[in-house]
Amino acid sequence: MAYTTINKSTDYFNTKLYTGNGSTQSITGIGHQPDLVWTKGRNDTYSQMWVDAVRGGTKYIYSNTTVAEATNANAITSFISDGYNIGSFGTLNDNSQAYVSWNWKANGAGSANTTGSINSTVSVNTTSGFSIVKYTGNATVSTIGHGLGVAPKMIITKNLSRSDAFPVDCRQGNSGAGGIMYLNETGTLGAYGNTSPYPSTAPTSTVYSVGTAGNTNYSGSDLIAYCFAEKTGFSKFGQYTGNGSATGGTFIYTGFKPAMIIIKRSDTSAGQWTIFDNKRNPSNAVRAMLVPNGTDVELSQNENNMDFLSNGLKMYNSDGVFNANNSKYIYMAFAEAPLVGSNNVPCTAR
Repeated sequence: MAYTTINKSTDYFNTKLYTGNGSTQSITGIGHQPDLVWTKGRNDTYSQMWVDAVRGGTKYIYSNTTVAEATNANAITSFISDGYNIGSFGTLNDNSQAYVSWNWKANGAGSANTTGSINSTVSVNTTSGFSIVKYTGNATVSTIGHGLGVAPKMIITKNLSRSDAFPVDCRQGNSGAGGIMYLNETGTLGAYGNTSPYPSTAPTSTVYSVGTAGNTNYSGSDLIAYCFAEKTGFSKFGQYTGNGSATGGTFIYTGFKPAMIIIKRSDTSAGQWTIFDNKRNPSNAVRAMLVPNGTDVELSQNENNMDFLSNGLKMYNSDGVFNANNSKYIYMAFAEAPLVGSNNVPCTAR
């Protein structure tokens, strides 16, 4: 049996490194026309900028703050078949600055979705398990269509009209396990509830639920949600327990060679979000780290944090951010290459 239906992960997700020029330029070589572009300056303290094709390239939000959506005509001026064009906006194109962008493919500007009690606009890629959902809140417990055809395991929402937090539904399957985190914060895993961003009702193959909290359902506000379903050989969402060892550290099985992983400690209010990828770390040894909830410059440690392997990742650091003894962590990971492709041929490690 084929292990995955996605042999070339860069058709759906890719990390891109580039240097700003302070003017205009085309960012190409992504491997697809991206519909969600998340950008961070590696050596400066600019914010974490999120742009998507449903809202349009000139509109952006920052995952490290609560501020409402803003507009800049010199942000992403257009999406193209292999990337996107940008203007002179410093957050993503300051002269001589090094940048990283993480790019996901959905399905362009999206279309109407009337599944659920709130109508939405949905841009979806069912092959890779990713959709962008835009809707208007009504302040009552409601359901929203996500278009994935399977239940999402991670949902990230931002109120575009208000200064509200970035709630993340870390569902970890249909059992109701998991909880709520905030992408712009360092807090612990929170509980579901009707007055929370997400109720305890698990997502289905067609809809997910929102509570009455303003950061997912303020009446009259426009909101954007990014929904991720797990796809064998391409994406993995879960939780693990650290062991505090720098030599025999925790191993996380993903079933693919990771291209990018986001980790958040969930049992302490001091747990930073961290992000690692294979472009800023071109060898197996992973040292370069960025912080999605902050404006910090890239931290590149002398010691190895972890190795990206053909079937997952192995910790080689006892840092509490991602491997404290007996501490709990949630993660989301995307593939560079599957462990076994649709032709049943195993990939090889780097």
